[in-house]
Amino acid sequence: MRLSRNNLNIGKEKLPRHIAIIMDGNGRWAKRRKLPRIEGHRQGVKRTRQIVETCGKLDIDYLTIFSFSIENWSRPIEEVNFLMNLFEETIKLQVPDLLKNNVRMRFIGRFDNIPEHVMKTIKWGEAKTKGCTGLKLIVAISYGGMSEVVDAVKKIIDKGIPSHEIDEKSFHKFLYTPDVPFPDLLIRTSGEYRLSNFLIYQTAYSELWITKTLWPDFTPSLLLKAISDYQNRERRFGGV
Repeated sequence: MRLSRNNLNIGKEKLPRHIAIIMDGNGRWAKRRKLPRIEGHRQGVKRTRQIVETCGKLDIDYLTIFSFSIENWSRPIEEVNFLMNLFEETIKLQVPDLLKNNVRMRFIGRFDNIPEHVMKTIKWGEAKTKGCTGLKLIVAISYGGMSEVVDAVKKIIDKGIPSHEIDEKSFHKFLYTPDVPFPDLLIRTSGEYRLSNFLIYQTAYSELWITKTLWPDFTPSLLLKAISDYQNRERRFGGV
């Protein structure tokens, strides 16, 4: 079975099992159009819905999206409040579609600063979609890769596990998603060449695909292009 879009042939047999996306450029998208930054975020949410739907149709197992970093808390309070309310609104609106499309939604990050009403909606969304068996959508919110590693180390110390029992495989068990395979493909929009503290442990061997396209303009066709490029790469993991 093959999916063809814009002259791109996507082979189902070589699909990445896990795609991670740094969704960057909402603010710049709005600025270029002389619109408030919040309009860029609204358009970004619409684009996210399309990409989630496309990943589901492609039978991708896992999609992890970087929606709000720990560093984003330093943004103007008005923008942060808007984003928190937008997260809550989006979860409530999207859960029926997620259920319809058999998509399970999960959240990762440090949740201490997230408003109580938003956390209540997050837990509700996770509970409602827990039984879904299709695409696993992982949303990183108030997330930092270095913080995740630190939190993992703290768990190991708290459990009193001796150092000789810790290796790369066992360390994975203490990350936020111990049951999730590491990303095969990492996509970053807006043309920036950095991880920005996103899944810094998990992406050690991920294939990177970077585009100058801003997130609100990232179409399903570009996702297919990234996957097509991934399928033409040879992954050696340090071997020959």
